Amino acid sequence: SGEKFERAQIEKKPSQFTYSDESGNFFFMDSETFEEVMVESNTIEDSKKWISEGMECDLVFFKGNVIEVMTPSPYVYEVVETEPNVKGNTAQGYTKPAVLDCGATVNVPGFVEQGSKIKVDTQNGEYMERV
Repeated sequence: SGEKFERAQIEKKPSQFTYSDESGNFFFMDSETFEEVMVESNTIEDSKKWISEGMECDLVFFKGNVIEVMTPSPYVYEVVETEPNVKGNTAQGYTKPAVLDCGATVNVPGFVEQGSKIKVDTQNGEYMERV
C-alpha cells in the first residue's frame, strides 16, 4: 500500500479585525502583508461574538481559504451593561449576566459593575477575573 497522502497546507496568519458588513462578513487586515481578507459569516460562527474592533486574531487558512478564526484567549473586555450590585446581596456564588463591549453576554460575580474591565476565556465563554 504505497498510497501517498497530500500534506494539508494549513497556515496561521496574524490578522487584525477591521469591520463587518451588513451581510455579516468580517474583514481582517493581514498583519504582515496589510492585505484585506474577507471571512464569511458561516466560517466565523463560533467566535464572532468575541471579536471586537482592532482585535488581533489568527486566521487559519487551508488551501488559500480561511477555515477558522482564532480569537485571543483570555481577552480583556469592558462590561457595558449589567444590573447594579444589590446591597446586602453577598451570597456566595451570586452571578448575573453582563453584556461586554464586543456584544457577548457572560455571567459575572455580583460585585462586577458596569464599566469594569474583566478577563474572559473566549474558548469556553467564562468570566475569569476582574482586571
